[in-house]
Amino acid sequence: MNWNSLLAQVEAKLGDGSSDSRRLFHGRGRTYEGLEQVCVDRFYPVLLVTFFAEHEGEDALCEQLWRLAEPRGYLGIAAQRRYRQGAPIEWPCGQPVAAPVARRGALRFPLTFERQNVGFFLDIEPGRRWLEAQVRAHAGTENLKLLNLFAFTCAFSAIARAAGELDIINVDVNRGVLNRGRENHTFNSLPLKGIKFLKLDALRDFGRFDRRGPFQLAVVDPPTRQKGRFDVSENYGKLLQLLPRCLADEAELLMVMNSPAHSEAHFRALIEGADGGFRVVARLPQSPDFPDRDPDAALKMLHVSFRR
Repeated sequence: MNWNSLLAQVEAKLGDGSSDSRRLFHGRGRTYEGLEQVCVDRFYPVLLVTFFAEHEGEDALCEQLWRLAEPRGYLGIAAQRRYRQGAPIEWPCGQPVAAPVARRGALRFPLTFERQNVGFFLDIEPGRRWLEAQVRAHAGTENLKLLNLFAFTCAFSAIARAAGELDIINVDVNRGVLNRGRENHTFNSLPLKGIKFLKLDALRDFGRFDRRGPFQLAVVDPPTRQKGRFDVSENYGKLLQLLPRCLADEAELLMVMNSPAHSEAHFRALIEGADGGFRVVARLPQSPDFPDRDPDAALKMLHVSFRR
């Protein structure tokens, strides 16, 4: 297996002088022939290599990555093999790191390498920067509130609280990830006053949190498919029709779709067809760490304004 293009990109990015977490190689965007099923992420002092399909020479790749990483202070190479049941993580080089974290400036987000999703998604970073800017732009707004739907481990909430004073409602159907979200705040010494972590179904339980608004800011970042709970093809439009009930007369939203089967044009039409108050302002630029041969297949992050 020829890993040269992967290794060259990883070496170049390792030289950026930062320990912030980022994707060092993104094969899933299908811009590197033969390497479509491999990704490499930096969670300093760990490099995480993810194999989505079996490749000849996986251990050799890890050894070559270790030769690049060890002189820069890294402690180990973690390899996750998604093609195996349970997506196990092994440590072929260096030593296991007991408490890995994602780093973002002064913030730290504890990771769980024992699970398929480690707890911090790197591709949504443009959305996190957008939210920071919105919180700062609304600094003078009285009773500023953020609705964070499908909150997962609540990274959006932690970043919003670090950016300014506001109330935040985090909604997710999984109590475990909400508990990790609370830990993300306390781990970074962020005050929990005004922040709620609600174990609710964003669509079916809408009537149980809509009166906590009105919300001037909202993040809607659903899974493409959550068995028995949510499917973007069937449920996103229904949720969009409900949202205006809890929004302020003027609101800014980040709406996300991670389904490669739905184009940007389809997503825009879905949003603007749900309510006359929605207007798509712009698609956020893709992170340069996540190049994709087909922009419609890539993560779609839309800034949407609402005016009643």
